[in-house]
Amino acid sequence: MYRIGIDVGGTFTDLVAVDPEGRATLAKSTTTPADPAIGVLEGLNRLAEALGYDRPGLLRETERIVHGTTVATNALLERKGAKVGLLTTAGHRDVLEMREGLKDDRYNLRMPPPVPLVPRIRRLGVKERVRADGRVETPLDPKSLDRAIAQLARQGVDAVAVCYFHAYRNPRHEKATASALKRAFKGAYVSLSHEVYPQIKEFQRVSTTVVNAYVGPILARYLGRLQDRLREAGYGGPVLIIQSHGGVAPIGEASRLAAGSVLSGPAGGVAGSRYAARLLNSPDLIPFDMGGTSTDICLIVDGEPSLAADRGVGGNRIALNSLAIESLGAGGGSIGRVDAGGILHVGPESAGAEPGPACYGKGGTAATVTDANLVLGYLDPANFLGGRTTLDAGAAEAALDRLAGDLGVTRLAAAEGVHRVVNTNMAEGIRIVSVRRGVDPRRFALLAFGGAAGLHVTDVARQLDLGRVVVPRVAAVLSAWGMLATDLRYEVSRTHIGDTGRLNGATVKKLFADMEAEGRARLQASFDGPIRVQRSAEMRYGEQVFEITVPLDGVDWSAADPLPAIAGEFHRRHEELYTYALKDQDAVLVNARVAVIGLLPDLPQEPALTVREPAGPTAERRIYLGGWLTAPVYDLDRLAPAQAIAGPAIIESAMTTVLLRPGNRAVVTPHGWLDINVPLRGA
Repeated sequence: MYRIGIDVGGTFTDLVAVDPEGRATLAKSTTTPADPAIGVLEGLNRLAEALGYDRPGLLRETERIVHGTTVATNALLERKGAKVGLLTTAGHRDVLEMREGLKDDRYNLRMPPPVPLVPRIRRLGVKERVRADGRVETPLDPKSLDRAIAQLARQGVDAVAVCYFHAYRNPRHEKATASALKRAFKGAYVSLSHEVYPQIKEFQRVSTTVVNAYVGPILARYLGRLQDRLREAGYGGPVLIIQSHGGVAPIGEASRLAAGSVLSGPAGGVAGSRYAARLLNSPDLIPFDMGGTSTDICLIVDGEPSLAADRGVGGNRIALNSLAIESLGAGGGSIGRVDAGGILHVGPESAGAEPGPACYGKGGTAATVTDANLVLGYLDPANFLGGRTTLDAGAAEAALDRLAGDLGVTRLAAAEGVHRVVNTNMAEGIRIVSVRRGVDPRRFALLAFGGAAGLHVTDVARQLDLGRVVVPRVAAVLSAWGMLATDLRYEVSRTHIGDTGRLNGATVKKLFADMEAEGRARLQASFDGPIRVQRSAEMRYGEQVFEITVPLDGVDWSAADPLPAIAGEFHRRHEELYTYALKDQDAVLVNARVAVIGLLPDLPQEPALTVREPAGPTAERRIYLGGWLTAPVYDLDRLAPAQAIAGPAIIESAMTTVLLRPGNRAVVTPHGWLDINVPLRGA
């Protein structure tokens, strides 16, 4: 039986099928933005063909499908989500627009404020009030609620977000409002703050609840259509959706908590990178995922990625836990342009899947990174996507000529400029996730994946003085492959504020136990396998205005009072992050978190390559690296274990191309991965 991973990106849809022996079969199809399910089904056709099946035959032999999608992301970025109404406590309808009183870039005087997802006319106050201790001060006024619902009905909303003050402490009024909404709106999507984000911080709670309502109907419709089409094609197994925190969830849960899928696609790459760290016995990695539209970067430290809350996507705050991924508008489809001062910029605008780079021959005219790579000789126009697609070199040259005219340089100089600028942008992205967080990137290896990464990664590594780059055999579809190496995960959080020296230890123990029981109940509704539980807390010192996440794995929960141990874990974590701890000050517990993880069967390790003679070049190609030179071209799938290749050289597979620059040396690992040594600048 196969396991299939599917990653819908901005330009291509990546698929991988893994058999019980760990052999991975790869496929790509063009993403179809109007209905991504079409591209998914076409990709399944290509995957089935590669395995010798038709699509129904392959699906009958498939036990699990894991899917990462950009549907929620794109709806948010392109502002094509549902028509949302917001019900909140009377007098507080403008929290969404007031935000926290600060701009994202507070020193940019010309920066306009973000446009709220819900205009003021659809933000309505309801007479009710709950205090911070959960006590009802003003009961929910039925007449006020009915008036607000009637007004939303007249405006024809598709979804309603409900966020009352302190509902995380007492959700009674939100539950009553949900019942009234379901009576008034048949089939409307209702998003309740105490279900989406049951924690303090009013703006974060309102914003996250609104985002959930905004993308929820779009995501639910897409996932429902996809599931129906898979069932019609003969698939009877589960469809799991990867979440922003790196775990997976069934379609029903993913649709209910749609805001948790906004970073679904990049999370698959991080899951694959975590698995790769184990395979390589290299616990410190920088995943570098360069696709057609963007580049996603994060850190794997001691084998694990970092989680962060309060992520911003399209100017909207999402306070749910997610992997700490930095996304850059730098991909194969990123467009080169010249500003009024004559400066060359690359991205964040992208040609996407439609029309795509000029060389795709679909009507695109802008010069993109892929067009530049073709002009520089790095790509074979007759062997793109394994020969399924040919690239139009003439269209790429014409696009670069227009850009060169704007710059006042030659076509070749413009192409080289695009390549160098995008590499510099990506190197800066790695500095953001490492150097700016106090981490020296030179002790990390760079794990390169995504269809476009292989042509850029060695130069990016050189700029950062990173001596090692690893390119997996499944690099072109590693996000889809990595989705098969993750587990079911449900997260439960509660606000419980107080100094650890004054809180009641028994109450805190019961709080965590109740949260674990809730998570187990949700998980066991669709899963009967082994379970692992992770506990953590968001804590701070009394005078601080921010919290840090503190893992609580080292706490003995059988002790009568776990609070001294919790405080100790906080002091240790604070010292790890900031080099100091104030152990004479009380540690303040703010939010408690429990992750209940359903352990899915491990992804089988890829079988080792058969021992064979080193393969010679299959061709030669003229490439430009500061001057024209002739480089040998190797077929990745023919290389032998331990075979070494010195740059300059090109290594091609059906779905990706790796450029070795002068001084680079690649060694083939036993599983067919490329382990590349990059000489340091001072060497």
